[in-house]
Amino acid sequence: MHRSASRLTRVLACAAVPVILTVAGCSSDSGKESGSNGSKKSGSSSSAKPNPKSSKTLAKATFATLPDPCKALQPGTIDTLVPEVKDKNGLAAKSNDLKSRAGCSWNGLDEDGLKGSQYRWLSLSYSRSDSDATLGDANKRAEEQYNKQVETAKATEGAQDPKVAAAEGVGEQATSVVYTVKKDVDSFNTTVVARIQNVVITLDYNGAAYEGAGAPDHAKLLQDAITAAKEAVASVDTANKAPAEQPASPQPE
Repeated sequence: MHRSASRLTRVLACAAVPVILTVAGCSSDSGKESGSNGSKKSGSSSSAKPNPKSSKTLAKATFATLPDPCKALQPGTIDTLVPEVKDKNGLAAKSNDLKSRAGCSWNGLDEDGLKGSQYRWLSLSYSRSDSDATLGDANKRAEEQYNKQVETAKATEGAQDPKVAAAEGVGEQATSVVYTVKKDVDSFNTTVVARIQNVVITLDYNGAAYEGAGAPDHAKLLQDAITAAKEAVASVDTANKAPAEQPASPQPE
C-alpha cells in the first residue's frame, strides 16, 4: 500500500510539470529499458552530445606578420624607380592594424632643364588574412582579396584601355594591369598584384612627363614594377623567419 501511494505521489508531481520539461525531469523510468539479462541500457539521450569532430578545423595562417613596407625594397630599387626621390624613407600609410594592413609610398621629380621633367610615384601595400571560423581559410580569403585588388586596378577612374596579363615569377600568383590616365598630363600607370599564401602585395608604379619631356616607356615601367614586386614578396618570407634565420646585416669595414 505504501509503494502504491508513493508511486501515485510521483505521477501527480510529474503531471504538474510543464510539458517542455516533462521528458527531462520525469522520465527516469522510461529513459532506460531493461535488457534480456535484467541490466539497464542507455536510451537515445546520448546522441544529443556534441561531436567535437563535426566542426571543420581550419589550417593556421602561414604568415603571422607583415614586413615594414617602407623597408621592404632595397634602397637601390627606390633610386632606380624614383629618381630624385623626395624622401628615401618613404611615407607610411596610416593603419590601425599593422599585422593585417600596411603600406608606404615614394615620389620624385627629376628635372632636366630644357628637356623637361620626369615624375615618378611608387606605392607598396600589404594585406594579410587569418583563418576564421566564420569567414574561412586564410589562403582562400587572401585569394579573394587578390582578385578584388586586380578588379580595382582595372576599374581605376579614367583608365584607358587597361591591359591585363600574368606577371610570371612573382609569388604564387600575380597579375599586372597597365593603363593610361589622360588628364592635363598623361599618366602611365602600372599595377602589379601578387599573392604568397595568406598575404597579398599590391604595387603601383606611375610615371608622367612635364615641360616637353618624352613620355615614359610603358614597357620599362612594367618591368621595373615586376622587379620591385619580387622584392616585396621576398620581404614577406624574411619578415616571418626566426631571428636566427634572418640574413646577417653587413658589417662596416
